[in-house]
Amino acid sequence: MSNSDLSFVRTEMLDEKAPPSTQVGAVKWIRENLFSNAINSILTLLAIFVLYKVIVTLTPWIFGGVWNAGSLTECREALAAVGKTGHQAACWAVIEDRWHQLAFGFYPRHMYWRPILAVTLFAVALAPVLFSDRVPAKMMIFTLLYPFLAVWLLWGGSFWTPILVLAGFGAGYVGFHVAAKYGGALLGSIIAVLAAVIWWLFMSSAIDSSLHRMVANGRLDSETIRLETRLAELPAEIEAAEAVRDEKQAEIAAMVADKDALVDQIEAARGDDHHAVASDEHQAALSTFLADLAVLRDEESALSRVVLNLNSERSDSRALNNNILALDEREARLPEAKALVSELASTLPSSVQGLRSLGQIESGTSPEDEAALRAYLAAKGDLLTVQTAIDTTYTELGRVGLEPVASDKIGGFLLAIVIGVAGIVLSMPLGVVLALGRQSDLMIVNKSSVAFIEIIRGIPLIVWLFTASLLLNYFLPPGTQFDLMLRVIIMVTLFSAAYIAEVVRGGLAALPTGQYEAADALGLDYWKSMRLIILPQALKISIPGIVSSFIGLFKDTTLVVFIGLSDPIDFSNKIRADTAWNGIYWELFIFIGACFFIFCFGMSRYSQWLERKLHTGHR
Repeated sequence: MSNSDLSFVRTEMLDEKAPPSTQVGAVKWIRENLFSNAINSILTLLAIFVLYKVIVTLTPWIFGGVWNAGSLTECREALAAVGKTGHQAACWAVIEDRWHQLAFGFYPRHMYWRPILAVTLFAVALAPVLFSDRVPAKMMIFTLLYPFLAVWLLWGGSFWTPILVLAGFGAGYVGFHVAAKYGGALLGSIIAVLAAVIWWLFMSSAIDSSLHRMVANGRLDSETIRLETRLAELPAEIEAAEAVRDEKQAEIAAMVADKDALVDQIEAARGDDHHAVASDEHQAALSTFLADLAVLRDEESALSRVVLNLNSERSDSRALNNNILALDEREARLPEAKALVSELASTLPSSVQGLRSLGQIESGTSPEDEAALRAYLAAKGDLLTVQTAIDTTYTELGRVGLEPVASDKIGGFLLAIVIGVAGIVLSMPLGVVLALGRQSDLMIVNKSSVAFIEIIRGIPLIVWLFTASLLLNYFLPPGTQFDLMLRVIIMVTLFSAAYIAEVVRGGLAALPTGQYEAADALGLDYWKSMRLIILPQALKISIPGIVSSFIGLFKDTTLVVFIGLSDPIDFSNKIRADTAWNGIYWELFIFIGACFFIFCFGMSRYSQWLERKLHTGHR
C-alpha cells in the first residue's frame, strides 16, 4: 500500500458523543408517546386542557373545605363567613365527626383496640406469604395460627375456644396419618375430615362447657360479692357522669347562642366602611369559637358514651346477679323438668308425635291430643328456658377471655375487610381444588366440579347473597342460629372460588404437555407432580387473573348492604339520614371510594411486582 492510500484509513477512534437530546430521557418519551403525530398531539393538548380544568375546579373544593364542625349547618356557616358556599368547598367535617362509624360500624368504642390489633397482626401474618424470600420461614407458624387469633380478637369469647377449634385440625391431622398408612391418601383424607367434624360437633362443645363450669364454680362466691359491690357503686357514678354531661350541654347551648350573635356582628360589619378589618377580626374570632365548640362537642359525646356504658354495665350486672341468685333453684328444677318432658313424651298420642309446634296439627285432631301436645310443648319450652339460663350463667361466670361482640356490631370498612379477606383466603385453595377436579379423569369428580363452577358463575352474586340471607333458613332445622355474616362469607367464598377455578384452569391449560410428561418421567405421583411441578408454573401464569378476581371480590363486598349488613355505603346512608348531616353527599362517597382505591391499587401493584419477580412472561 502506497503512502497516498494511508490518507483514507483512520488510525485512531473518535471520541464518543452524547446522543441528541430528542432521543433520550423525558423528551424522547414525550415525543414517542404524546406527540408522535398530529392526531396524538391534538388529543394530548385536549387531555391537558381537560385535566387543567378539573384540577382548577376540584383543588379549591378539596383543600379549601371545613374540617371542624358539628353539623352541615355549622359547616355552611363557616364557609359563608369566608365568602364561600357549599358548592365551592367541601365539608370534610362529616368524615372527622363520623370516621369511627365508617371504619368500625357499631363496634364498641372501648374495644377499638381489638380490630386495630387484628388488622395489624394480619399484616404481620401476610408477610411470610407475600415476601417469602425476605421473611424467616418460621413466621409461617404465626400465619397459620392467625385466623384463630383474629376471630377471637374480633368476636371475643373464651380464650380456649380458638384452641379447641385448632385442636380439631390436629385431630384431622392425626386421623390422616393413621389412616393413610393402611388405606392410602384418599382414605386418610376422608378420615381426617370425619375426625375434625366429630371433634367440632360433639367433643369440643362438651369440653368447652366443662371448662366454663369449672372456672364458674371457682368464681361463684367472689363474683357475687363483686357484683353486689359494683351495683351499689354504679348509681353514684352514673349520677356524677350525668351531672358533668349536663354541664357540658349547657355550655354548648350558651356557646351556640354566642356564635349566632357573632355571626350577626359579622353581617353588620360587612355594611361598615371599615368592614374589611372588622370582618377579618370577627372571622378570626369565629374560627376560634368554632374550634372551641368542636372540642366541647367531643367532650359531651365522650361523656354521653360514659353514661351509656355505665347504664349498660348496670343492666348487665343486675341480670347476671339475678341469674346467680336463681342458679341453685334452676339447677334443682332441672331434673324435675327433664322427668316431666320424658313422661309427657312417652304418653304423647301417635297422631301428634313428631310435631314441633301447634301450627303443624292437622285438621280432625281430637282436643285431647291437641291438649297433650300443648302440655308437652309447654314442658319442653320450660326445660329449654331453665337449661339456657343455667348455661348462660355458667358461660358468663366461666369466661376467661374477651367480652363477646355480636356480628351485627361489625360494620363499615371493618366488615368489608373481614368478608373480603376471609373470601380471598378461603376461595384460593378451594378454587385450585375445583380447577384440578375439572381436569380430573374421574367422571364423578369432573362432572361435580363442572356443575358447581357453571352454576355458581351463571348466577349473580346478589342472588346468592339473598339466598344466604333469606332462603337458607328454610332448609335448616327450626331454632337453628346461623350467623348472617358467616352465611355471607360462605357464599362469597363459593362464588369467588368458581371464578378462581377457571383462572387456574387457564393456567393449567397454558402449560406445555411436556411438563406433565416430565413429571411422569420422574416417577412422581399425581399429588407430588401437581405440588412440585405443575401448580407452581400454572399459578405464576394465572397471577393477573387471580388478583383481578380478588379485587373484584373486595369491591363486591358493598353488595351486602342489600341484605341488611352495614357496610360503608350503608353507613353513608345512615349518616345522611341524620338531621345534623342531612344534605351531605359527595364528601362521604369520595372518602369511601378513595379507601377502596387504596386497597385495590395496593393489590394491583403487588401483583405487578410479583409478576416481575417471578418472570411470569418467561422472558
